[in-house]
Amino acid sequence: MTTVSALVPAHNEEQGLADTLESLLAQTRAFDEIIVVDDCSTDRTREVALAHGVTVFTAECNQGSKARAQNYGLPYVWTDLVLPVDADTLLAPDYLELILEPFENPNVAIAAGCVMTRFEDRPTERGRSIEYLFGFHFQRPIQNAANSPVVCSGCCSAFRTDELRAFGGFPERTIVEDMDYTWSKQEEGRRAVYVGDAVAWAADPSTMTYLRKQVWRWMSGFFQNVRIHTARLARHKPVLLLWILIAIWDIVSAPLWYAMPFLAIFVFHASVLWTLTWWLGMEILLLTPPLVYAAHRRRIPYRRVFRNLPYLYVNKVVNTYYAWKALVVELILVPLRLTRGLAVYEKGRA
Repeated sequence: MTTVSALVPAHNEEQGLADTLESLLAQTRAFDEIIVVDDCSTDRTREVALAHGVTVFTAECNQGSKARAQNYGLPYVWTDLVLPVDADTLLAPDYLELILEPFENPNVAIAAGCVMTRFEDRPTERGRSIEYLFGFHFQRPIQNAANSPVVCSGCCSAFRTDELRAFGGFPERTIVEDMDYTWSKQEEGRRAVYVGDAVAWAADPSTMTYLRKQVWRWMSGFFQNVRIHTARLARHKPVLLLWILIAIWDIVSAPLWYAMPFLAIFVFHASVLWTLTWWLGMEILLLTPPLVYAAHRRRIPYRRVFRNLPYLYVNKVVNTYYAWKALVVELILVPLRLTRGLAVYEKGRA
């Protein structure tokens, strides 16, 4: 039988760690070992972990990023598979059982499930809930059907341990190790798989400050990977490169799309009613079917989904700003050696 360990990097996570560990201990298919890497915490993270009877390793000094903290714990993993889980993420009881199924295919190197928001109390969390519903129920299944997932989410992906070690561990050359490894494995001809039935709930930024930090890290990491991987993807995985180019086009064209109503009204003198009807109609046409499907599949009240929809546009403003900033920094300034780009890892939640 395939053996599997959970690996939980944790720095000052005493408030949420207990819930995460309880979700790991409640799996219908038990983990063979649960390892917590206490990344030099100054709170009761270590005590909370020990109280749950899991294996705990404490780093002598803070590792500086999630990838480094995971690599600190990787030598202690003895199982066939390792499943890193963020210390503020919960797994559905059947998550492990479902995520193991793709590994029956020896060509699968990494698999990840569907991520949902744990909390919807703040505007940033509500906006993120819509982003996840759309992304994990529209974009991700299509990418998976094309055998080209753009990323296996780092909060809940499973890896073949020996293969990960042979790669050198979780990549530290970019600020987003999950995307780096997902692209690297597919360049090698290995498979990354999205398992839509396996559900995890992540705690997302609850304030604008943390949203900006997280989005800046995600966008910088995306373009770091574009800079590093484009040539190899063009040779070895052109379908994945196509999805990446579509994402870049979305980023580049986003300001134009949101400026179009103003251009139509003030430049081309179109009627306000016609312009808003056309623009809002296109938005509704693009968003509604995937959101209705997602709400139906996850048994979420439609009222709740559409209540959260306006907050999506707050997040979109932040996403667009930092995506453009990351594009300029990572694809122009870094190659010109005018900056190092983003190298400091900051958490997206207090």
